[in-house]
Amino acid sequence: MTPPKLTVRNIRAVGVKVPMTYVLGTSQEALREAPLLLVDLETEEGVTGHAYQFCYVPAAAAAIVVMLDEVLRTVKGDRVEPAALWTKLAKRFVLMGVQGIVRMAMAAFDVAAWDAVARAAGMPLASCLGGTPRAVPAYNSCGLGLKDDPAAVADEAQKLLAGGFRAIKLRLGYPTLEADLAVARAVRSRIPAGISVMVDYNQALAVEEAIRRGRALECEGIYWIEEPIPHDDYAGCAEIARALSTPVQIGENFSLVHDMERALAAKSCDCVMPDLERIGGVTGWRRAAELAAAKGIRMSSHLYPEVSAHLLAVTPTAHWLEYVDWANAVLEEPLRIADGNAVLSSRPGNGLAWNEDAVRRYRMS
Repeated sequence: MTPPKLTVRNIRAVGVKVPMTYVLGTSQEALREAPLLLVDLETEEGVTGHAYQFCYVPAAAAAIVVMLDEVLRTVKGDRVEPAALWTKLAKRFVLMGVQGIVRMAMAAFDVAAWDAVARAAGMPLASCLGGTPRAVPAYNSCGLGLKDDPAAVADEAQKLLAGGFRAIKLRLGYPTLEADLAVARAVRSRIPAGISVMVDYNQALAVEEAIRRGRALECEGIYWIEEPIPHDDYAGCAEIARALSTPVQIGENFSLVHDMERALAAKSCDCVMPDLERIGGVTGWRRAAELAAAKGIRMSSHLYPEVSAHLLAVTPTAHWLEYVDWANAVLEEPLRIADGNAVLSSRPGNGLAWNEDAVRRYRMS
């Protein structure tokens, strides 16, 4: 489609800290609040596009705002053509490198730009990208963090099936294999047989230990093993993928599409799950989806379910949507889940609109 004529006028951003429904205990740390940066792209034509950035730590929000100021200085007055703006910004920041805070700012801007384009066209983002809004299979990734008591993890697993979810994600990486197995078995014993259980190690293991634990888990009906070792050890991931019959999943830490190209060239995984921010916003996701299709590899999402659902609806090798409810508290209309699927709204844009009362309540001081 020909993008509607929109002109960059201003970028506004506000940080919020939203309490998580479930504490997310990973092998790296326990998260109790989600620090989010809410980004609005205002155009001269009166259309505003929305995006949010999960900042990991609150201090990052202020740094991203500084970079968004530089983004605005670079593109103010330009036509809102997201791919062209990405290219212009990448050139602007080439000496710094499009990584870290720079990439986070660029990706948030890109998502907001695509939202503005879709709103101006009067179309849901999925339709604007050439597809049709549809139900997208989702797994519940809100909880199941590391806990001292396997029974407590199993209790939480049952709660996460509300909404008809048919898949959930379990964090492992306990000090011993025996502890990992105890938790996996506790969860499996408490949920229906047809529920898929993904396992995420959050980069906790070394190659040999990942193979040892992976082989033990193969008897527990695990759907995939995610990031068992440091994310950029593609040779090690390839060794693990060769050794295990359970699929190895990586991709949330791909920094732009060239990282995904390197990983697939090394045969380091069986499936991929790019992160909307790290892969380069909607523009980067489209390039990643083309690569996944060319390689015939299934592609899931990481975080940002509201926008990622639209993107998976137009991804040729779409697999699973990772569902988290972290932004729900500040959204006018959270993403709806029915029978385990994300149901896309038919309204124009990517589905994001802020609940201003909640934004004031949770605003970072």
